[in-house]
Amino acid sequence: MEEIVDTRAPEVSLPADGALERALFQRLSEAIIRGEIPLGAKLSEPALSRQYGVSRGPLREALNRLEERRLVERTPRLGARVVSLSATTFREIYGVREALEGLAARAAAHAMGEADLARLRAILARQEASLEGDGEHAPNALGGMDEDFHVAIARAAGNGLLIGLLCGDLYQQLRLYRSQLRKVAGRGRRAVTEHRRILDAIEDRDPEMAEWQMRRHIAASYTALAPLLGPAASEDLAE
Repeated sequence: MEEIVDTRAPEVSLPADGALERALFQRLSEAIIRGEIPLGAKLSEPALSRQYGVSRGPLREALNRLEERRLVERTPRLGARVVSLSATTFREIYGVREALEGLAARAAAHAMGEADLARLRAILARQEASLEGDGEHAPNALGGMDEDFHVAIARAAGNGLLIGLLCGDLYQQLRLYRSQLRKVAGRGRRAVTEHRRILDAIEDRDPEMAEWQMRRHIAASYTALAPLLGPAASEDLAE
């Protein structure tokens, strides 16, 4: 079988110290999410070792982390390959996301301080400004994790376990799916309007409304994107 690996040269040189595994994991995960390594591609350890100039040990550690994040899957005697899009997995991601982000919004309405509120307002202002140049499509919020509206709320919730669940495994998988699915016409303006309602509820210190608005927003996002994966993904999340 033909070996399929990332065909682009690494954008940064990898460190030679204990940070090697982390740097390699980050480089490979970004290559997968951006589509530089195709979905379903077989990952050859010898080829990747040659390409990145690393030994098999650090590479295997990086692949183990990618498997933990569900970006790579291993099959006995067949080796590792990049995951493929799955309607079932997409539905599961959004079901968990709706519940967890609803909890995060509720907690943020209690815990978010003025500095975090100011940051959230600034993120939303940038999203609203972006619509002036492209009224049909949403800003690719998860493309810049540090500035993401949802990540800002999760971090301000003050719950370490919740932050870990959202900002680790779940958001990595979500980025993969969103990078592969085409934009949905008209969704951008609606999404930013929904963000505004979430922020209003948090500023009003109304945890019930903040959770309800967030869950409604996630469900609307799922409804818009699910048909792109076929009928199996198009059922309502509540069913």
